[in-house]
Amino acid sequence: MKPEDIHLTDYMRIILGQVPWSFLFEVVLRMVFLYLLLIISMRLMGKRMAGMLSRIEMSGMVTLAAAIGVPLLAPDRGLLPAVIIAAVVIIAQRTIARLGVDHKQLEQITQGDIGIVVVDGRLQYPAMVKAVLSQERLFAELRYAGIDNLGKIKRAYMEANGSFTILKETDPRPGLTLIPSWDRDFIEEQPKSPDDYACCNCGFVRHSIGHAPNTACDACSHKEWTPAVLCADVD
Repeated sequence: MKPEDIHLTDYMRIILGQVPWSFLFEVVLRMVFLYLLLIISMRLMGKRMAGMLSRIEMSGMVTLAAAIGVPLLAPDRGLLPAVIIAAVVIIAQRTIARLGVDHKQLEQITQGDIGIVVVDGRLQYPAMVKAVLSQERLFAELRYAGIDNLGKIKRAYMEANGSFTILKETDPRPGLTLIPSWDRDFIEEQPKSPDDYACCNCGFVRHSIGHAPNTACDACSHKEWTPAVLCADVD
């Protein structure tokens, strides 16, 4: 289209584009066909496609979306290329999934590995850095699971698909509060463990009578501390 052919008052071009009205009926038929193609493709790619996606499954979905978008709106594009692309994605995904069952190393390469982000109430920053996981994002996930301090956690795993698995302590210990610092009223309501202080960076808890605020943390050398929260109940 030439620049001189573009006019802001050309409402028919803006609304309909450069196709006849009859193409709208064809769009409906194309949409139904490609919608069914997407449903069938997801069904053939396995039950995991209905849950949280792995890297391979997400790549397959993005590829399918890109393949379907063009023939849906372009009258000069046929439907067969989308079918071929869907078939290739399905075959590739199922092949990788089948090989991953017998070859664990291949599965780790394609899907990623599990990271331990909390051990005995302490944050594991090397694993968090590897997973590109911030402290605030982790705290948000733990709060969503109904946990208000790190002392309740035995292990927290970040799964390969990005979800979190949390194993709670059978005998909770004092730990770092997970309540946002601006919610002072809630923090004040939490019972505190006498003479126990938690590192604000990693959650390491030290018992200290006459606590010195600028003391370096034994685990991470951080110097900011807060009273450790006492776990008054066991979930």
